Amino acid sequence: MNKLQGIVDGIRSCTLCPRMVRPGVSGGAVYSRVISVGQAPGTKEPLAGRPFAWTAGKTLFKWFLENTGVDEEEFRRTVYMAAVCRCFPGKTPQGGDRVPDLIEIKTCRRWLEGELALLRPELIIPIGKLAIRQFIPEAPLSETIGKMFTVSLPSGPVDIIPLPHPSGASPWHRMEPGKTLLLGALTRIAQHPAWKNRLAIPPALGKR
Repeated sequence: MNKLQGIVDGIRSCTLCPRMVRPGVSGGAVYSRVISVGQAPGTKEPLAGRPFAWTAGKTLFKWFLENTGVDEEEFRRTVYMAAVCRCFPGKTPQGGDRVPDLIEIKTCRRWLEGELALLRPELIIPIGKLAIRQFIPEAPLSETIGKMFTVSLPSGPVDIIPLPHPSGASPWHRMEPGKTLLLGALTRIAQHPAWKNRLAIPPALGKR
């Protein structure tokens, strides 16, 4: 079996976290030098069977179209779409989306570690605070968005260009300094060598 497809199938059939609402969501087995890492699916993504399938996704893909020239279809075809947690965490008693707990994040980390080991990306785009702090120390968005960080992972050194979450509930990316910092981040992404040459050769077919 194709190793990446095996990871995708494992995500979609995973039952390790009892509080999570299944099925797991994956963007599919895309061999790419670029990985996007979201936070966790919402209520719509399991039904659609793909990440960022609702309003936040519309905002996210609008950012990329306007600032990199890449539309949603091309993004999904050329970027491997991962997340901190792959199942919808469910709702809180107050009606909001529940934040995954530390055990759930640690349990789901096995999928991301497998993806990183197999794909050995050159650029990771974490989207939202939960995703960003999986790769760099926690800090205000004003100190992380618009910058590039190079970190050492078991799979090797990789560049990190964080983005804010495109949720309509957050005004950060719609007001200053968020608007300018977001533009800076998207410009860095568009100029990154891995973004310009995103698709990679599957390991079984040749060396990177």
